[in-house]
Amino acid sequence: MNTTLKLSIGLVSLFFLGNAVANGSCTNENTAIPFSTPSSDFTIYDNGTVTHNTTGLMWMRCSIGQTWQGESCTGVASSFTWQQALAQNGTDYAGHSDWRVPNKNELTSIVEQRCYNPSINGAIFPDTPDSWFWSSSPYAYFGNFAWYVDFFNGNVDNDGESGSKHVRLVRASL
Repeated sequence: MNTTLKLSIGLVSLFFLGNAVANGSCTNENTAIPFSTPSSDFTIYDNGTVTHNTTGLMWMRCSIGQTWQGESCTGVASSFTWQQALAQNGTDYAGHSDWRVPNKNELTSIVEQRCYNPSINGAIFPDTPDSWFWSSSPYAYFGNFAWYVDFFNGNVDNDGESGSKHVRLVRASL
C-alpha cells in the first residue's frame, strides 16, 4: 500500500473516530437514531462535572458512591431509598454545595435515545450503571411512591420510596 493511500485511510479513520467522540459514546446503540445528547451539547470540566448547555444544568459525571479519576468513574454506585437519596441534597462537590437530586424532567434530559444498556452518553457520563436512578419528583397517585429513570433503556417509571436506586446529582449552572 502506498504512503498516500495509508495517510488517506488514517485521516478517514481519525475523522470517524473524532466524529464518534464528538457525538457520543454508546456501549450498545441503534445507529438509525441520531444522538439526542451529543457530546457537543456539554461543556466538560476537569473536576468531574459537566454543564449541559441545552438545559443550563451542571451534572456530576459519576453516580454517588463512585469517584472521578480524570477520565472515568471508579468504585461502585451507592443505592439509596428515596428519602436517603433526598438527604444527598446539599452535597459539597467541586467547590459547590448546592447539589441536589434532579426532578424527573431534568433526569430524563440526559437520557441518550440512541444508546441502551446503558441509555446514556458514555463519553460524558462514563461507567454509569445500567440501572434505576431516583428523581426528586414524588408520584402523585400514590403518596409513598416517587419517579425514577431506568438507565438500562431510558424508561421513566415510579416505585415505592423504600426501593433501592442510584443517584446522580445536579445543580443550576451559573
